[in-house]
Amino acid sequence: MKRKAVVLLSGGLDSATCLTIARSQGFAPVCLAIQYGQRHQVELERARQVAAATGADDFRVVSVDLRAIGGSALTGEVAVPKSRSDSEMSSGIPPTYVPARNTVFLALALGLAEVVGARDIFIGVNAVDYSGYPDCRPEFIRAFEALANLGTKAGVEGTRFEIHAPLSGMTKAEIIRQGVKLGVNYGLTHSCYDPTPDGRACGRCDSCALRRRGFEQAGVPDPTRYANG
Repeated sequence: MKRKAVVLLSGGLDSATCLTIARSQGFAPVCLAIQYGQRHQVELERARQVAAATGADDFRVVSVDLRAIGGSALTGEVAVPKSRSDSEMSSGIPPTYVPARNTVFLALALGLAEVVGARDIFIGVNAVDYSGYPDCRPEFIRAFEALANLGTKAGVEGTRFEIHAPLSGMTKAEIIRQGVKLGVNYGLTHSCYDPTPDGRACGRCDSCALRRRGFEQAGVPDPTRYANG
Protein backbone atom coordinates (compact mmCIF):
# COMPACT_ATOMS: atom_id res chain seq x y z
CA MET A 1 0.00 0.00 0.00
CA LYS A 2 1.12 3.54 -0.73
CA ARG A 3 2.16 5.66 2.22
CA LYS A 4 -0.42 8.30 3.14
CA ALA A 5 0.37 12.00 3.15
CA VAL A 6 -1.88 14.87 4.19
CA VAL A 7 -1.87 17.57 1.49
CA LEU A 8 -3.17 21.05 2.27
CA LEU A 9 -5.22 21.96 -0.78
CA SER A 10 -6.57 25.46 -1.36
CA GLY A 11 -7.54 25.08 -4.99
CA GLY A 12 -4.81 27.48 -6.05
CA LEU A 13 -1.99 27.05 -8.53
CA ASP A 14 0.65 26.23 -5.94
CA SER A 15 -1.33 23.72 -3.91
CA ALA A 16 -2.54 21.91 -7.05
CA THR A 17 1.09 21.51 -8.15
CA CYS A 18 2.06 20.41 -4.64
CA LEU A 19 -0.66 17.72 -4.67
CA THR A 20 0.54 16.38 -8.02
CA ILE A 21 4.14 16.30 -6.77
CA ALA A 22 3.04 14.28 -3.73
CA ARG A 23 1.30 11.77 -6.01
CA SER A 24 4.33 11.60 -8.32
CA GLN A 25 6.45 10.70 -5.30
CA GLY A 26 4.25 7.71 -4.62
CA PHE A 27 2.12 9.06 -1.76
CA ALA A 28 -1.60 8.39 -1.33
CA PRO A 29 -2.89 11.92 -0.64
CA VAL A 30 -5.44 12.81 2.00
CA CYS A 31 -6.52 16.26 0.82
CA LEU A 32 -7.44 18.87 3.41
CA ALA A 33 -9.16 22.14 2.47
CA ILE A 34 -9.86 24.81 5.08
CA GLN A 35 -12.95 27.01 5.10
CA TYR A 36 -11.73 29.89 7.23
CA GLY A 37 -14.16 32.65 6.30
CA GLN A 38 -12.14 33.74 3.27
CA ARG A 39 -13.77 36.16 0.84
CA HIS A 40 -12.65 33.93 -2.07
CA GLN A 41 -14.84 30.96 -1.11
CA VAL A 42 -14.77 29.78 -4.72
CA GLU A 43 -11.36 28.24 -4.01
CA LEU A 44 -12.98 25.49 -1.94
CA GLU A 45 -14.97 24.15 -4.89
CA ARG A 46 -11.87 24.42 -7.05
CA ALA A 47 -9.95 22.41 -4.44
CA ARG A 48 -12.57 19.66 -4.68
CA GLN A 49 -12.29 19.67 -8.47
CA VAL A 50 -8.49 19.56 -8.37
CA ALA A 51 -8.55 16.63 -5.95
CA ALA A 52 -10.97 14.70 -8.17
CA ALA A 53 -8.99 15.44 -11.33
CA THR A 54 -5.81 14.24 -9.64
CA GLY A 55 -7.44 10.99 -8.57
CA ALA A 56 -7.34 11.76 -4.86
CA ASP A 57 -10.41 10.06 -3.39
CA ASP A 58 -9.98 11.29 0.21
CA PHE A 59 -10.99 14.97 0.33
CA ARG A 60 -11.96 16.70 3.56
CA VAL A 61 -13.02 20.21 4.51
CA VAL A 62 -12.53 21.64 8.00
CA SER A 63 -14.19 24.91 9.03
CA VAL A 64 -12.37 27.36 11.29
CA ASP A 65 -13.84 30.86 11.10
CA LEU A 66 -10.89 33.23 11.28
CA ARG A 67 -13.23 36.18 10.78
CA ALA A 68 -13.65 36.08 14.55
CA ILE A 69 -10.00 37.15 14.79
CA GLY A 70 -9.99 39.48 11.80
CA GLY A 71 -6.94 41.53 10.90
CA SER A 72 -6.88 40.61 7.22
CA ALA A 73 -8.33 41.79 3.92
CA LEU A 74 -9.23 38.16 3.22
CA THR A 75 -11.43 37.77 6.29
CA GLY A 76 -12.70 41.28 6.97
CA GLU A 77 -13.82 44.54 5.40
CA VAL A 78 -10.30 45.74 4.64
CA ALA A 79 -9.81 46.38 0.93
CA VAL A 80 -7.68 43.98 -1.09
CA PRO A 81 -4.75 45.92 -2.62
CA LYS A 82 -4.96 46.25 -6.40
CA SER A 83 -2.59 47.19 -9.24
CA ARG A 84 0.49 47.39 -7.03
CA SER A 85 3.96 47.83 -8.49
CA ASP A 86 6.73 45.27 -8.02
CA SER A 87 8.37 47.45 -5.37
CA GLU A 88 5.10 47.78 -3.48
CA MET A 89 4.52 44.02 -3.56
CA SER A 90 8.05 43.29 -2.36
CA SER A 91 8.05 45.71 0.58
CA GLY A 92 6.37 44.97 3.89
CA ILE A 93 3.60 42.54 4.76
CA PRO A 94 0.36 43.25 2.85
CA PRO A 95 -3.14 43.42 4.38
CA THR A 96 -3.96 40.07 2.71
CA TYR A 97 -1.77 38.39 5.33
CA VAL A 98 -4.05 36.31 7.59
CA PRO A 99 -2.67 36.17 11.15
CA ALA A 100 -1.47 32.67 12.04
CA ARG A 101 -3.16 31.12 8.98
CA ASN A 102 -0.46 28.62 8.04
CA THR A 103 0.12 27.82 11.70
CA VAL A 104 -3.56 26.92 12.04
CA PHE A 105 -3.61 25.05 8.72
CA LEU A 106 -0.56 22.97 9.56
CA ALA A 107 -1.90 22.22 13.04
CA LEU A 108 -5.11 20.86 11.51
CA ALA A 109 -3.12 18.88 8.95
CA LEU A 110 -0.96 17.49 11.76
CA GLY A 111 -4.02 16.36 13.71
CA LEU A 112 -5.43 14.67 10.62
CA ALA A 113 -2.08 13.01 9.93
CA GLU A 114 -2.11 11.47 13.42
CA VAL A 115 -5.63 10.14 12.89
CA VAL A 116 -5.05 8.62 9.43
CA GLY A 117 -1.60 7.28 10.24
CA ALA A 118 0.39 9.61 7.98
CA ARG A 119 3.76 11.04 8.88
CA ASP A 120 4.12 13.30 5.85
CA ILE A 121 2.41 16.67 5.32
CA PHE A 122 2.61 18.68 2.09
CA ILE A 123 2.04 22.42 1.89
CA GLY A 124 2.41 24.58 -1.24
CA VAL A 125 4.12 27.59 0.32
CA ASN A 126 6.50 29.52 -1.88
CA ALA A 127 9.30 31.77 -0.65
CA VAL A 128 10.39 33.31 -3.98
CA ASP A 129 7.32 34.73 -5.75
CA TYR A 130 5.25 35.60 -2.70
CA SER A 131 3.80 38.68 -1.07
CA GLY A 132 5.93 38.86 2.06
CA TYR A 133 4.04 36.40 4.25
CA PRO A 134 6.27 35.33 7.17
CA ASP A 135 4.57 31.93 7.44
CA CYS A 136 5.72 30.97 3.92
CA ARG A 137 9.42 31.04 4.80
CA PRO A 138 11.52 27.84 5.03
CA GLU A 139 12.52 28.63 8.62
CA PHE A 140 8.85 28.67 9.64
CA ILE A 141 8.27 25.27 8.02
CA ARG A 142 11.29 23.76 9.80
CA ALA A 143 10.18 25.25 13.12
CA PHE A 144 6.69 23.76 12.72
CA GLU A 145 8.19 20.39 11.83
CA ALA A 146 10.12 20.47 15.12
CA LEU A 147 6.90 21.35 16.95
CA ALA A 148 5.07 18.46 15.26
CA ASN A 149 7.60 15.99 16.55
CA LEU A 150 7.53 17.40 20.08
CA GLY A 151 3.83 18.04 20.62
CA THR A 152 2.05 14.93 19.37
CA LYS A 153 1.33 11.47 20.74
CA ALA A 154 2.67 9.95 17.54
CA GLY A 155 5.86 11.98 17.78
CA VAL A 156 6.48 11.02 21.40
CA GLU A 157 5.93 7.37 20.50
CA GLY A 158 8.53 7.43 17.74
CA THR A 159 6.82 8.65 14.56
CA ARG A 160 8.92 11.20 12.72
CA PHE A 161 6.75 13.80 11.00
CA GLU A 162 8.08 15.58 7.93
CA ILE A 163 6.65 18.79 6.49
CA HIS A 164 7.22 18.90 2.73
CA ALA A 165 7.33 22.29 1.00
CA PRO A 166 8.50 21.25 -2.48
CA LEU A 167 7.79 24.64 -4.09
CA SER A 168 9.67 26.70 -1.53
CA GLY A 169 12.64 27.72 -3.69
CA MET A 170 10.82 27.89 -7.03
CA THR A 171 9.55 30.87 -9.01
CA LYS A 172 5.96 30.89 -10.26
CA ALA A 173 7.20 30.13 -13.77
CA GLU A 174 9.19 27.15 -12.52
CA ILE A 175 6.18 25.88 -10.57
CA ILE A 176 3.97 26.13 -13.66
CA ARG A 177 6.51 24.35 -15.87
CA GLN A 178 6.81 21.56 -13.31
CA GLY A 179 3.03 21.28 -13.03
CA VAL A 180 2.61 21.11 -16.80
CA LYS A 181 5.11 18.23 -16.93
CA LEU A 182 3.09 16.42 -14.28
CA GLY A 183 -0.23 17.05 -16.02
CA VAL A 184 -1.79 19.67 -13.73
CA ASN A 185 -4.96 21.20 -15.20
CA TYR A 186 -4.44 24.84 -14.22
CA GLY A 187 -7.82 25.71 -15.70
CA LEU A 188 -9.36 24.20 -12.57
CA THR A 189 -7.35 26.34 -10.16
CA HIS A 190 -8.19 29.69 -8.58
CA SER A 191 -5.71 32.21 -7.16
CA CYS A 192 -7.57 35.54 -6.98
CA TYR A 193 -8.13 37.17 -3.60
CA ASP A 194 -11.11 39.25 -4.71
CA PRO A 195 -13.09 37.37 -7.38
CA THR A 196 -16.30 38.56 -9.01
CA PRO A 197 -19.61 36.99 -7.85
CA ASP A 198 -19.43 34.54 -10.75
CA GLY A 199 -15.94 33.40 -9.77
CA ARG A 200 -13.81 35.26 -12.31
CA ALA A 201 -10.41 36.54 -11.19
CA CYS A 202 -10.12 40.30 -10.66
CA GLY A 203 -6.81 40.40 -12.54
CA ARG A 204 -5.42 43.21 -10.35
CA CYS A 205 -4.68 41.81 -6.88
CA ASP A 206 -1.15 40.65 -5.97
CA SER A 207 -2.07 37.00 -6.41
CA CYS A 208 -3.50 37.59 -9.89
CA ALA A 209 -0.43 39.63 -10.88
CA LEU A 210 1.98 36.90 -9.75
CA ARG A 211 -0.08 34.20 -11.44
CA ARG A 212 -0.38 36.08 -14.74
CA ARG A 213 3.35 36.86 -14.80
CA GLY A 214 4.16 33.23 -13.97
CA PHE A 215 2.33 31.95 -17.03
CA GLU A 216 3.94 34.62 -19.23
CA GLN A 217 7.45 33.78 -18.03
CA ALA A 218 6.81 30.04 -18.29
CA GLY A 219 5.62 30.43 -21.89
CA VAL A 220 2.41 28.59 -21.02
CA PRO A 221 -1.07 29.84 -22.03
CA ASP A 222 -2.92 31.26 -19.04
CA PRO A 223 -6.33 29.54 -18.69
CA THR A 224 -7.58 32.00 -16.05
CA ARG A 225 -10.95 33.73 -16.56
CA TYR A 226 -10.14 37.36 -15.72
CA ALA A 227 -12.87 39.93 -15.15
CA ASN A 228 -10.94 42.45 -17.27
CA GLY A 229 -10.40 40.01 -20.11
